[in-house]
Amino acid sequence: MDTPDSGSVVSKRSLRKKAGLRNYDENLMDELIEKHLGGAFKKRNRTKADLEKETETEAMIALSLGFPIDALLEEEIQARVVSELGGKEQNDYIVVRNHILARWRDNVRVWLSKGHVKETVNREATEGSVIIVGAGLAGLAAARQLLSFGFKVIVLEGVLARQLSIPLHKVRDNCPLFKPDGAPVDKVIDSNVEIIFYKLLDKVTELRQIMGGFANDISLGSVLETLRQLYAVAKSTEERQLLDWHLANLEYANAGCLSELSAAYWDQDDPYEMGGDHCFLAGGNWRLIKALCEGVPILYGKTVNTIRYGNEGIEVIAGDQKFQADMVLCTVPLGVLKKRTIRFEPELPQRKLAAIERLGFGLLNKVAMVFPHVFWGEDIDTFGCLSEHSDSRGEFFLFYSYHTVSGGPVLVALVAGEAAQIFESTDPSILLHRVLRILRGIFSPKGIDVPNPIQTICTRWGSDPLSYGSYSHVRVQSSGSDYDILAESLGNQLFFAGEATNRQYPASMHGAFLSGLREASRIYRATRGRQNNLRKLTQRNVGPSSDLLLDSPGALSFDWNFNNTLAILTSAVLGFLLQWSGALAIGSLEKHLSLSSCQ
Repeated sequence: MDTPDSGSVVSKRSLRKKAGLRNYDENLMDELIEKHLGGAFKKRNRTKADLEKETETEAMIALSLGFPIDALLEEEIQARVVSELGGKEQNDYIVVRNHILARWRDNVRVWLSKGHVKETVNREATEGSVIIVGAGLAGLAAARQLLSFGFKVIVLEGVLARQLSIPLHKVRDNCPLFKPDGAPVDKVIDSNVEIIFYKLLDKVTELRQIMGGFANDISLGSVLETLRQLYAVAKSTEERQLLDWHLANLEYANAGCLSELSAAYWDQDDPYEMGGDHCFLAGGNWRLIKALCEGVPILYGKTVNTIRYGNEGIEVIAGDQKFQADMVLCTVPLGVLKKRTIRFEPELPQRKLAAIERLGFGLLNKVAMVFPHVFWGEDIDTFGCLSEHSDSRGEFFLFYSYHTVSGGPVLVALVAGEAAQIFESTDPSILLHRVLRILRGIFSPKGIDVPNPIQTICTRWGSDPLSYGSYSHVRVQSSGSDYDILAESLGNQLFFAGEATNRQYPASMHGAFLSGLREASRIYRATRGRQNNLRKLTQRNVGPSSDLLLDSPGALSFDWNFNNTLAILTSAVLGFLLQWSGALAIGSLEKHLSLSSCQ
């Protein structure tokens, strides 16, 4: 279910603390997503001829109401609705004015709200053009927001991510652990070691405060091991194996070995952690991705190898194709930036290259299995298995069951830490044999037959050329400020988003999503400062352009100019009282129409 650029939504504390059972209604989830994402993109695209005809019709309606087709009323001129008469700005104003009048005239008995106008008017490429590299959550969030701002956007994606489309729900609290031989772990010992684990983490924090911080070259793993020996805890074999399980869980949360995590800053994002229970997104990550993709122009199979930026604008090269725009937003995973598979011309500043090198980009792998039936029991969503040896503690240490929401007996085994790295170069048949050996060791003594899976999928995020890992962490020598450096834009042309650019919410899907919205806002502000002379106010879905980017529909996000146009139109020309706190009721126009006053 993980995506290479967004990671899993996990806590840096034990994942075994779950909430009570609460299943999600899949239909309600669909409605919720639709409510938040909006349905404007589902409207059919109209041809250029259709739109030209519609504009002409609205102009005639305005004429019938007493407004000239291509000129301003004296009242409008006196109100200075445009800064210069006879220019492009005046034409833009007239287009919007005529559209508002036509909307009202369509049904004079219905209040015309600002929201109604928003739904049907769009600025087509008024702000500029943007190429977005990567169709992950960050890229898609930015694309939709930029489209709503009136930008012309295209998204270049190497491949269409394949993810398990499995409905999810809040995970139940029961997570039994089993010894390497399959025997259940003693509950008292389990509870005691869990307390020890938390106390060790608390001691790391206390020691860091006492010392005024750790040195940059000290790892979390070394401090935890020193404290374990100092307090002489987890000395028996079973206790050590249990502690190893918790450490593997911590490596899962950070997608990195404890020997690589910075003791000083590994938990720098904890103050921003969102509350709530661990839960699976109904329908899987793909449902959210699919919803975000709707209405966004995405070209698949376009693996970007060069990004050129400078005075001549932006040029993005993918294979033998070149794409040009005003700006580019790079949302590729940190692992791709580390591998330098994308050449930047000119090269990125040394400050940014150093941050890319310092930050860690770890690995989490999974084995997903579909079985003939649910042999592990209907009453649990998770269970774990201890490892006999510390160096393999992350191999299949935790199992997630999706049988309650997937409609089928699906079981996923997690691989974290050093084991995740070894996993990459191990034959899948060997991995499956190991998983089945663990499962049969747990359930066969209970008289339960563990069948062979019908289908198996092994992830390989570390060797995937479009990710080279799973999600980021603060590595030794790094700090939270490196996330901020990665997020810095260059020359108001080259922008960056993704979970590794979000200091508050790294290694998470919501972090990637929020970074996309952040960069969309930055791009908008940068463009507003450019005094772009190519802005054009038109109705939604204006026809094809000669620009290399595709024309794309999008919901309108109003700026001051448009709001000012509405305000002037209603107050100076129509003589209405404008109150944005409620609906804009268009009632009576004394001079040109017969309406009642606006409340």
